[in-house]
Amino acid sequence: MDLWLHANIESHSFIEADYWKKNYDTVRKLIPEAEVFVAEENEEIQGFIGLTDTYIAGIFVKATEQSKGVGTELLRTVMKLKDQLNLNVYKKNMRAVVFYQHRGFKIVNQK
Repeated sequence: MDLWLHANIESHSFIEADYWKKNYDTVRKLIPEAEVFVAEENEEIQGFIGLTDTYIAGIFVKATEQSKGVGTELLRTVMKLKDQLNLNVYKKNMRAVVFYQHRGFKIVNQK
C-alpha cells in the first residue's frame, strides 16, 4: 500500500496528496479482490499491476525503478493472459498516456 500511495502522489502532482491518503483504506480493502501481479528483485517489491477482469486498475512502480522496464514487463504479463484490456488514465498524466499509447492502447474517450 505504501508503494500505491507514493506512486500516486508522485505521478499525479495535479491532485492533492490528501485525495490519495483519504482513499488509502478503501483501496486497501479492494486490492484483495483484484488480480495482482508483482515484480520483485531480491525479495523486494519493485512494482505491481492490479486487474479486475479486463480492467487495469493501475500499474505502480517504485520511483527508483521507473524507466527500467518494470512497468512494461508487468503490462506484458497481463497482455499475454487477456485478449482485451482497458483502463482509465488522467490526461494530465502525460507520462502514463504515452506509456500506454506506445504499447498499443488507444484513446476512446476523453473527459
